Amino acid sequence: HASGNLGELPLGIPQNLIPYITQTAIGLREKLLVFGNDYNTIDGTGVRDYIHVVDLAKAHIVALKRLIDNKNKSNYEIFNLGTGKGNSVLEVIQAFEKVSDVKLNYEITDRRSGDIESAYADTKKANEELGWKAEMSLEDALLHSWQWELNLRQNN
Repeated sequence: HASGNLGELPLGIPQNLIPYITQTAIGLREKLLVFGNDYNTIDGTGVRDYIHVVDLAKAHIVALKRLIDNKNKSNYEIFNLGTGKGNSVLEVIQAFEKVSDVKLNYEITDRRSGDIESAYADTKKANEELGWKAEMSLEDALLHSWQWELNLRQNN
């Protein structure tokens, strides 16, 4: 969140990239492990769709309103939520370094078993039927996550 007062606080080593990055940047982790650089992607690292939590919350509100208004005459619907764009691990690292002005210590290591090459949302249905589209950028998400991490550590 832009306020820096809301963020992800995983217990133990983060399983999600962005808190792993922010914890490494602030010194809680010695280095960030990048799992694999031999995928068939732009730079060999895994690609994922990184959505800002504010965009996700707004999508939930729009979807709940639709359900309450019962415009679809059903008890449920399924929508893919995301930016519709994938970013590689190295792209996320570079974007974080740019917005935070912090150089990350990272090491490329072997793939993790079960990790897939690329995953990002097809947001066409959400765009068309909900009138919803992610508005925040990857850089916004990274900056706000970094502000959260800084606020958290300074206040504890």
